[in-house]
Amino acid sequence: MKEQNKVYLVRAGSDGQDEEYVLDNNIAVIGYKDIPSLDGAKNYEDILKIITTAKPDLKPRAAGNFAGQLWSFAVAMKENDIIVLPRKLTSQVALGRVTGPYKYLKLGNEFRHTRKVKWIRPDIARSVFNQDLLSSFGAFMTVCNISRNGAADRIATVLEGKSDPGPVNEIVHTNKAVAVMSSEEVAVRNLAQEAHDQIVAQIQSQFKEHSLTKLVAAVLHAEGWVTKTSPPGPDGGVDIFAGRGLLGLDQPRLCVQVKSQTSPADVTVYRTLQGSMQSFKAEQGLVVCWGGFNKAVLSEAKQGYFTVRLWDSSDLVEAIYRNYENLPAEIQADLPLKKVWMLVSEETEE
Repeated sequence: MKEQNKVYLVRAGSDGQDEEYVLDNNIAVIGYKDIPSLDGAKNYEDILKIITTAKPDLKPRAAGNFAGQLWSFAVAMKENDIIVLPRKLTSQVALGRVTGPYKYLKLGNEFRHTRKVKWIRPDIARSVFNQDLLSSFGAFMTVCNISRNGAADRIATVLEGKSDPGPVNEIVHTNKAVAVMSSEEVAVRNLAQEAHDQIVAQIQSQFKEHSLTKLVAAVLHAEGWVTKTSPPGPDGGVDIFAGRGLLGLDQPRLCVQVKSQTSPADVTVYRTLQGSMQSFKAEQGLVVCWGGFNKAVLSEAKQGYFTVRLWDSSDLVEAIYRNYENLPAEIQADLPLKKVWMLVSEETEE
């Protein structure tokens, strides 16, 4: 019986600093820059020895943590396994397949731990995945095997362009010999990200299509804009008109296009808004797309940075956080939020 391909979470820097490079170059790159080459390592014990030699003052628990993650990346991960990259620079998830062995390569002026990857779907909206998978994606680990709730089959389904079919009942195998830091079950959960994802899911459920436009208009109104929302149906490329001053006649004038789709928007949406801005003599524009934007839009938008802004689901939610107390009561009723304090756990991400 053919062994099922596994799924690994692999990050691209704590702040997404390697994100664009890895996606542009079909590669996975992780930190641990002070750990030398792992070439020749055949198992966890080999990698642990390399780590303790390079960092003799490292505490045993931390050394084991590092060894488990590097073992997953350099040894356990096989060709055709799936890699999940939760993106930091956008609110999206990239999926790809491993296409080559571990290599310690010189990238720029430094050597890095790498794997060749074919990034098949680099811009999937987080809202495509059910909450249990998003919780696994939020683990405070650089590398982590994701296996719970039929994750491998479900993520492979999303990789094919379909929706996450949701969790399935499965038999839990407790093989302690292979449990060395290889599952998301040992990782610290990012509770803040989980809460954020739950809020995103609530908004997606409660504010569909034109209701999302009304939500965006309410946020802009709370930020000091006088807004006029177009009725449902064809809108001529503008869903919301906004201006400053008592009557909304003062500059700057803003044209807003809102897309509730979960797929990333392409350059057509961006260029259409630019045309509408010229037609209505608006100095500023805003495109809100729930599913984010593809690479072409993000690249082209750099040229219009001082005239047009792009908001994905996370940008809209952050704006809601800023203005929640000033939103209409009916919106607060559909989206009940409460501020909480919690202890920050130490991250294990390199």
